[in-house]
Amino acid sequence: MRSVLTAALAAVDPEQAVRAHLRLHNGRLHVADQVYDLDSYRRIIVLGAGKAGAPMAQAVETVLGERITDGCVVVKYGHEATTERVRIRQAAHPVPDQAGLDAGAEIVQLAGSAEPDDLVICLLSGGGSALLESLPAGISLADLRATTDLLLASGATINEMNALRKHLSLVKGGQLARAIAPATLITLVLSDVVGSPLDVIASGPTVPDQTTWADAWGVVERYQLGDRLPRPVHTRLQAGLVGDLPDTPKPGDVAFERVQTVIVADNAVAAAAAREEAERQGYDSLILSTFIEGEAASIARLAVALAREVQTHRRPVSPPACLILGGETTVSLGEDHGKGGRNQELALAAALLLDGMQGITVVSLATDGTDGPTDAAGGFADGDTMDSGRAIGLDAHAHLARHDAYPFLQATGNLLMTGPTRTNVNDLVFIFVESA
Repeated sequence: MRSVLTAALAAVDPEQAVRAHLRLHNGRLHVADQVYDLDSYRRIIVLGAGKAGAPMAQAVETVLGERITDGCVVVKYGHEATTERVRIRQAAHPVPDQAGLDAGAEIVQLAGSAEPDDLVICLLSGGGSALLESLPAGISLADLRATTDLLLASGATINEMNALRKHLSLVKGGQLARAIAPATLITLVLSDVVGSPLDVIASGPTVPDQTTWADAWGVVERYQLGDRLPRPVHTRLQAGLVGDLPDTPKPGDVAFERVQTVIVADNAVAAAAAREEAERQGYDSLILSTFIEGEAASIARLAVALAREVQTHRRPVSPPACLILGGETTVSLGEDHGKGGRNQELALAAALLLDGMQGITVVSLATDGTDGPTDAAGGFADGDTMDSGRAIGLDAHAHLARHDAYPFLQATGNLLMTGPTRTNVNDLVFIFVESA
């Protein structure tokens, strides 16, 4: 099982993914299907944000070396790496901090300095929404943090969260591209969003924004946040809604005339590598979907139901089998909640359902190595997990009810601990099934 997870992570290594899409030959930079004559550019500037930003920057440095004039990439604390020409800044995730605002100011300054004969390479990966920020007048860091906390606890999807955050920013939703224009811009993306919609990944700072002020306010109404939002945030959203503020740049805007965007790795790549390794290990393996969304506990019920189908009726594959799901679940938190993350919650919910069953293991992995605000990458469960908890006096139902999966899984030895993986392509759920 460990080899299957390792293969998935290796397939989306950020440095290798970027290098696979960049090739320098005779002074020409080949990026996917486009070619850039580097002698025609005065400067090359590297910008970026996300948990995988440091190895992505290392890859660009390996390819371009001293041709890089300047650069700044902001990453999550603990995700730094050594670079020579691109400065690596660290900031908080998922709730922004002052270091993130300082890094955002540095990146926006560099973006604004770009001239028509400059080439800007932007590196984006999961976490970029929280890590890269520049706030409009009247919105404070405290306002942004309070809003982010509300969104995280509401059960809103990443798409919904980003629709709102774009409209509280001066850099998200295509606004970084607006600052860079009319320089040439190449954006390389390591996708952490289900389906890889470019306008959602890292809140789409370099692509046209499909969302509007009405969409942002719709999120507020859907999750009944209006009375709890900080007053400046509420005021700004209302001002945009009635047309008093300009919207983010849309398709056809001149800011995107000289822009190329390439996805270098995503959840589907990781899932495919896992399936191949599972087959090598002797499992009948199948990818069921890389578009999984919904409450973590609900997906746990689905995972266990699929496992029982395989074990009992030998469909859609026969044991020994490995079914793979990819995507990103959510957890709706109440006012009083414990410690954990969506993958840990999925594992704990699966443990309750698997109690006493033999031959089934459910593993839920955050590919970035940090599941929620914890040091665990997720968790796993089988038919013996509940017995382990009971033996030390733990009540799994109570832990799940207060979203407190981490202490339970830690005590039973069912946490996944990888440390920062330096990549981020959503989550993977593995369902390993042996004959009963």
